Amino acid sequence: RMCLEAPSPPPGFSIGASKSLQGTTGRIMRITWKRNVGAAMMLVVGGAAAPHVLAQRPVVPGSGSEILGVADNFEDPNWDYIPRDPKSTEDIDENQRGPMGRSTNGRWYEGIKRGHPDVVKRVLTPSGGLPGSEGALLLRSKFTGIPGRPSGKMHQDDFVANVQYRLRRTINISEVPSVTTRVFLPPVAEWEDRSGPHFGYRIALETTAMVDKEVGIGIFKREIREMGNEVYWPGMFVEFESKTQTRKENDYAYIRIRSNRRGGDFRGPQIATTGWWTMGMSVTPDGMVHYYASPGVDDLTEEDYITSQYPYDYRAERFRTFFYNICSADDGRRWSTAFIVDDPKVYVLRPVGQLATRRSNQR
Repeated sequence: RMCLEAPSPPPGFSIGASKSLQGTTGRIMRITWKRNVGAAMMLVVGGAAAPHVLAQRPVVPGSGSEILGVADNFEDPNWDYIPRDPKSTEDIDENQRGPMGRSTNGRWYEGIKRGHPDVVKRVLTPSGGLPGSEGALLLRSKFTGIPGRPSGKMHQDDFVANVQYRLRRTINISEVPSVTTRVFLPPVAEWEDRSGPHFGYRIALETTAMVDKEVGIGIFKREIREMGNEVYWPGMFVEFESKTQTRKENDYAYIRIRSNRRGGDFRGPQIATTGWWTMGMSVTPDGMVHYYASPGVDDLTEEDYITSQYPYDYRAERFRTFFYNICSADDGRRWSTAFIVDDPKVYVLRPVGQLATRRSNQR
């Protein structure tokens, strides 16, 4: 499990963190807790670019009750995904290219903004996975931009869990939602030889904020700003620094957090070992997002805490869903790093209304 001391690295990875991650003590990150009035506390992340923030006590992802009928375990040998290519690239050329891809069990769909990964395939669970797991999901891409038209610039694909529509509602933040997933990181030699983000695990949240709105018709159309529903997507990225490009002795990887109050990403803990990792995020009633990660497949605990943030200075009001990002160079030659995910789940600590739930083993 990931304690604050750096574990031994696999071949090809450097145990030496950059100055922004490691001080003279040799720790990945220095965390200091300062208790405040009631259940509030201040988090100080030594050396990272995270601002000091006041928060309610963070909730460990996986606490409370698992929501049944959403997410997946990929154990069905007949699990399949229907891509319905060509995929959507609305973020690049405003082309949605419907109809969108869907999994046959109705639990996943293609992201309308960026399209789905080129490969979405159920595979045998790699060694060291969850006990009893026989199936997991491989996500990989070559053309992350416009299909068949490589750009030579990094792009990303989305693979979205069908949470909101299966529940027929969003989850109010007062219910304290959280998500967890297992992610298999292949050996270093098998990673796409590119510095930058390779994988993302993110959630979709809603809040009330100033938004742009089009009014009028034809030549009288104009944009105004008013209070409305704003959707945003905090998360964690697996970031890679290739020794080929950095000219350093070793490759280096870390978790990048999205985001601080200014909307800027910042460095989280170093990834000093490949294989299975567990990641999770929770949202507390104060609208704050809490980030956790740990090597291995054990359930997350308080020891796996990374940071708490108000991304973009928003306070979350509702939870929609979670999704994965697959990133590549989009050069038409190189495949993205092959990530495998397993057993993603959604939890609520204080369920409200008609939700089919099962009590979690976590506290």
